[in-house]
Amino acid sequence: MTSRLPSLNGLRAFEAAARHMSFTVAASELNVTQTAISHQIRRLEEELGVRLFVRQNRSLSLTPEAAEYLPGVRAAFNDLRMATDRLLRKDDDHVLTVSTLASFAAKWLLPRLAAFQEAHPGIDVRITSSTSLVDFQRDKVDAAIRYGRGQWSGLRADWLTADELFPVCSPSLMQGSKPLNCPEDLRDHVLLHTSNTNSDDWRLWLTAAGLPTDISKQPGATFDLVFVTIQAAIDGMGVAMGRTSYVQDDITKGRLVVPFKIALPADAGFYLVSPQGRTDSPKLAVFRNWVTASAHASS
Repeated sequence: MTSRLPSLNGLRAFEAAARHMSFTVAASELNVTQTAISHQIRRLEEELGVRLFVRQNRSLSLTPEAAEYLPGVRAAFNDLRMATDRLLRKDDDHVLTVSTLASFAAKWLLPRLAAFQEAHPGIDVRITSSTSLVDFQRDKVDAAIRYGRGQWSGLRADWLTADELFPVCSPSLMQGSKPLNCPEDLRDHVLLHTSNTNSDDWRLWLTAAGLPTDISKQPGATFDLVFVTIQAAIDGMGVAMGRTSYVQDDITKGRLVVPFKIALPADAGFYLVSPQGRTDSPKLAVFRNWVTASAHASS
């Protein structure tokens, strides 16, 4: 005789509350009230005849029975998500959508992508650029390349590369009338800046070089995307603050030079991130192996 399954809503409430150890956060995730979460879990406890949570004034903990029950419940929901994902994506097994920053795509990923397509012609890679956090389900994105410290809840994060910060410029600027023999010579040059996420790079590097940070405030030019800033440096407009992943190829090909030997390690790096429930996707596994190998080879 087959046992009757517990309430699906109760199980969802239990899994979310146990994952966050908070009825409030679980309610927000499931788009219901905290009272509804509490009632669903209480009914589940009554249905199972087992207490699941120890409720205290400002804390929540699992009972031993709940701690033993949770992995199976979580695995069941993951199986449901994966099965649904396969159902909805069955016609797109050959399409891999990757979200990344526009500058990282332009300066690092795209120059290498031809090698992937040559090795795996059956996978159609689609690149979408965005600075916003990805909603993998809503945006129909398989993976994303993001900058940070690799700690994103519910996501697998594979380290790709870490950057160093250092000034770069066109070779023509080094041959001009104003020398760039030492960092103090930057006072005589136009500094190129990138707004938003990289707006503090010049100040950090100048501090590491033992120079006053007011040099970064002298008249210059500011762009909203890193790859535009780098292109301005290639065109001889001024000196840009380079990050390894954005300037490595241009240095190798002689479009940019590094005038000083001082490099500052960045405090974070680039990661390939993907939902835990999709890590077994064959097309994603192939791309993950390729992009991590490419990144490590570059490093």
